[in-house]
Amino acid sequence: MLLSNLESVPGHRISRQIDVVYGSTVRSKHVGRDFLAGLKNIVGGELTAYTELLEESRQEAMDRMIAKARGLGANAIVGIRFSTSNIAQGASELFVYGTAVVVEKAKIIEQE
Repeated sequence: MLLSNLESVPGHRISRQIDVVYGSTVRSKHVGRDFLAGLKNIVGGELTAYTELLEESRQEAMDRMIAKARGLGANAIVGIRFSTSNIAQGASELFVYGTAVVVEKAKIIEQE
């Protein structure tokens, strides 16, 4: 599956636009992670527990979006965007969406 945040895939042409596809996940913070993040907040620095949580969330949402696109017969997703929102105290949604398309390698015409 080719993925692009552009409206196209370089070196390819879109032969068919299928539909908008999306994936999402809602995650809550872990009490242990919250405690350690609170301590880290005092001294400063990266909150690695949250960085890992967000990375897992992004991957899960992307995997869900890709599965929907494959199910529709797409071989690429263009215009990919991410969004986040708070659902409840301590829980957030990570949402990713794009347009499922079929692309073909572009023919290169050589000029002399």
